[in-house]
Amino acid sequence: MGKIICAGLGPGDPDLISVRSDRVIRSARHIAFFRKAGRQGQARRTVDGMLHPAAIEHAMEYPITTELPFDSPDYIRLLSAFYDDWAARLRTLVANGAEVVVLCEGDPFLYGSFMHLYTRLRADVPIEVIPGIPGMVGCWNVLGEPMSWGDDVLTVVMGTLPEAELVAQMKTADALAIMKTGRNLPRVRRALAAAGRLEDAWLVERGTMPGQRIARLSEIEASDCPYFAIVLVHGQGRRPVAGAPE
Repeated sequence: MGKIICAGLGPGDPDLISVRSDRVIRSARHIAFFRKAGRQGQARRTVDGMLHPAAIEHAMEYPITTELPFDSPDYIRLLSAFYDDWAARLRTLVANGAEVVVLCEGDPFLYGSFMHLYTRLRADVPIEVIPGIPGMVGCWNVLGEPMSWGDDVLTVVMGTLPEAELVAQMKTADALAIMKTGRNLPRVRRALAAAGRLEDAWLVERGTMPGQRIARLSEIEASDCPYFAIVLVHGQGRRPVAGAPE
């Protein structure tokens, strides 16, 4: 029997892939990765030039992207069938002795698509998960400012939340990382403004990758809704006074 190794790729810069992930990716004979139909996919793009010449690639193409609301019955049904199908395919490969490396952007266990395969396979398939630097960590490092201080509470929120819930989370948080922006960005902007946090918010698009863009969210046009972006608000908590003991 073979096994599945999920390799966390980190925030997008190939230089930030861990030594362990780099090693298993370069030696793999079966590579699986998620992508939108007709696209190369960010995970596959990150490992360009790293794959073994004999590697067989398995492109797991999502059946839908943003055409349906994420909480609609049709969306849930289609994605569930997609994960069921690929779990069955990977199970067959492993049963036939293959070691399959599944690529995952960021860290596999932090909002990663691999989690849906993991929960379907872990009872009957050997699985190894290699951690990766989360995308948000790469993004706040390119800003060059500490994200949180002292007793700050870091809150991670999804741009898909209802606007009232976004406002409530933003009002009580110290440091904020807002994911799944894209077409939700206008709602995120309104919520930040209502919470009095808009002027402190930064948009980081494609952080650590080619084409990286950093801008204050207040200076971005409302219609500018990049898909591969995150919004960050730094904490301002307790910090040591210069020259004094902590």
